[in-house]
Amino acid sequence: QVHLVESGGGLVQPGGSLRLSCEGSNSMTISLWTTGWYRQAPGKQRELVAALTDGGDTSYKDSVKGRFTISRDHAKNTVYLQMNSLKPEDTAVYYCNARWGSREHWGQGTQVTVSS
Repeated sequence: QVHLVESGGGLVQPGGSLRLSCEGSNSMTISLWTTGWYRQAPGKQRELVAALTDGGDTSYKDSVKGRFTISRDHAKNTVYLQMNSLKPEDTAVYYCNARWGSREHWGQGTQVTVSS
């Protein structure tokens, strides 16, 4: 069963913006889960970019602070990652993650490429 479906990746020029979406399945209320966006660039380890707890607390990787914003829409059962002022070093496959107790789900990944 697919629990998380991502969308919104693509090719953007440096300085541009993208918004990633991660929709939870009907079997999960995503606002009750701790959710995060990870990314993995070629040859590098997967890293946490932004996180949002069920209580609404957010945290960010230092290099994206002030540029990326994680948020959620309870009615749409969706978590977002708004990415502004994108840089070539932001190029990676971005993955949505949701955790609740011992349960964990991953999205399928979406490619973000920042290039002129």
